[in-house]
Amino acid sequence: MTMFTILEEGGATTVEALVAGDVVRVPAAELERALGWELQPEGFCAGPVCYPVPAGTEIVNDDGVDLAAFATLIGRPFAIDGVEGAAFLGTPARDVSLALGSLQAPAFTLSDLEGREHSLSEWRGRKVLLAAWASW
Repeated sequence: MTMFTILEEGGATTVEALVAGDVVRVPAAELERALGWELQPEGFCAGPVCYPVPAGTEIVNDDGVDLAAFATLIGRPFAIDGVEGAAFLGTPARDVSLALGSLQAPAFTLSDLEGREHSLSEWRGRKVLLAAWASW
């Protein structure tokens, strides 16, 4: 077992894990402590929500819970860096969909090329086209 960091929107939690390349297995008790999902007979549960573990899968075995398979099971995007000992669980797709469905852009302020700040709220009630570019 080695120490491994799980990152998510709420912060970072370090857990004990068995890391073999890009496969990370976390003991069920560590997964519950880090993310709040408890392994029960009916599946992984957090409060009233449970996701059954499909029969014949290797999500759970004697070495622990496969973190990538768990993320897929609960519908969360997952990225891992086994060398650095960290993984990120993204926001569930259903939450992103609900936010996009509201058609409300988040409030933000950006500087133009001359350094003047402009807020999206200045344009409320009008159609706005935002163009973004990044060098990477």
